[in-house]
Amino acid sequence: MALHDGHRERVRQRFLKEGLDGFNDHQVLEMLLFYCVSRKDTNLLAHQLLDEFGSLAQVLEASPEALKKVPGVGESVATFISFSSSLARYYMVNRSQQEPIILDSLEKCGARLQPHFVGRRNECVYMLCLDGKCKFLACKMIGEGSINSAAVPIRRIVEVALHTNASTVVLAHNHPSGLALPSKEDAQTTGLVANALRAVDVVLWDHMIFSENEYVSMVHSNIYNRYDHLLNKG
Repeated sequence: MALHDGHRERVRQRFLKEGLDGFNDHQVLEMLLFYCVSRKDTNLLAHQLLDEFGSLAQVLEASPEALKKVPGVGESVATFISFSSSLARYYMVNRSQQEPIILDSLEKCGARLQPHFVGRRNECVYMLCLDGKCKFLACKMIGEGSINSAAVPIRRIVEVALHTNASTVVLAHNHPSGLALPSKEDAQTTGLVANALRAVDVVLWDHMIFSENEYVSMVHSNIYNRYDHLLNKG
């Protein structure tokens, strides 16, 4: 026990002096496990998790059910690992909200939306709500589905737009298991949402599709235009 305690303290001191830049995946995960595995060597468990999932990112993004299939991972460890991933996403979203609140370009809208999709295992739908001067009003999750699909509740989109007094909306969803390329179904949904919002005098500015490290704008892809509606009906 004393040996393990000494090792933990050495790792903590190294982190305090150097940060995580010099750590590898195994060392980061081992240190993370210090705080949910009491007075035990976490080296083996860290290796087992990485062997099972392949990388630190994949460990953090794994579901609690999948994590608990690894020997030595109980409810508290699985919950703590899942919490760590959610905390990282929460931090990124919270930090982005400290930045300027005028989103007067699609690039700024994309940057504001990106943190919401970090580490998502399932397809999620968000809507960004802006006033007539492109002032940020709200960013709301309006749907979540399986890893391959998410229903887009058009009525909910309209309700949120009206509730927030939005003049302009940017719709966004992610493709967690593929590329950030708009599908034919994405284009059809965009048209339906644009029509529904137009009926209540709200403009759908863009529909963005996110993957792990990038996003694609339907406007920049010449699939959608808020004035001409769908340009490429596929």
